[in-house]
Amino acid sequence: MEQTKQTYEDILRDLVENDKRFMVLTAENRAAIRNLPSQIGDRFIDTGITEQTLVGVATGLALRGRIPVAHALATFLTMRAFEFIRTDVGISGLPVKLVGGFSGFLSEANGPTHQAIEDVSIMRGIPNVNVFCPADEDDMLIGLRKVLKSPSPFYIRYNNAKPVMKHSKDFEIGKAEVIAEGNDITLLVYGYMFGEAYKARDILEMAGYSTGLVNMRTLKPVDEEVILRAAERTELLVTIEDHFVTGGLYSIVCEAIVRNNHKVEVMPVALQDAWFKPALIQDVLEFEGFTADAIADRITGRMKQHDYRK
Repeated sequence: MEQTKQTYEDILRDLVENDKRFMVLTAENRAAIRNLPSQIGDRFIDTGITEQTLVGVATGLALRGRIPVAHALATFLTMRAFEFIRTDVGISGLPVKLVGGFSGFLSEANGPTHQAIEDVSIMRGIPNVNVFCPADEDDMLIGLRKVLKSPSPFYIRYNNAKPVMKHSKDFEIGKAEVIAEGNDITLLVYGYMFGEAYKARDILEMAGYSTGLVNMRTLKPVDEEVILRAAERTELLVTIEDHFVTGGLYSIVCEAIVRNNHKVEVMPVALQDAWFKPALIQDVLEFEGFTADAIADRITGRMKQHDYRK
């Protein structure tokens, strides 16, 4: 009989029960951990709506040998508590794990104050702090134990989206998941937008374009080898993200290309100079032009514009 897969809460509870170092914290954001407080007793702490205090408490616990896993809304965790993360966690290199909920388009129906679309840029800019952005719930669960057990600080973009494919269980921090390689286009993506990128690849393949697809998984450390191999293999790299174009995957890819003296066109599919329109997530994707069809149309237009096809 097939075993029921573990949930996010199951993994946290298992870590807490089998490793006395682990503790679970929140700043009154229990969406992902509603059942844990009654199950793990004094290994759970809720600081209330106090993101700075949350990080401060987590730092104190880490200084005493604990591994705190702290949850808060991504936008407030990364911005309100930025100095605390930079100074207390980053400079010290403590193994604090920061879990940001409702990041990117997952913050549906919320206005700009609740939209975390600069969080990757903010967190990856702090020395020692790594960034994990799983494609969906299954991808998150595959990598979760290794990320939480890592001796490094980590920012995790919590993502409970339903998967569109079965992911490789061969997870390593700093290694991307290569879904397919192509000769014309390579789609580089992370987080919630993976599902749309996956469907966009099918559309592009049907249009006759040999299209690769890479789930980046961790943006810091990033799999630079995969980026450079795609730059050598294909004519166009496309970065797809529910994040501002500045500081996210587009910036990461451009930095890697320039640093290694490569030459390839990089096309960003990202939010430019404005926050997204508050709406339910499917309406957001359609209004902002982030559906698979819209992405494929933009890419096809770019390919035709530059006459890449010989």
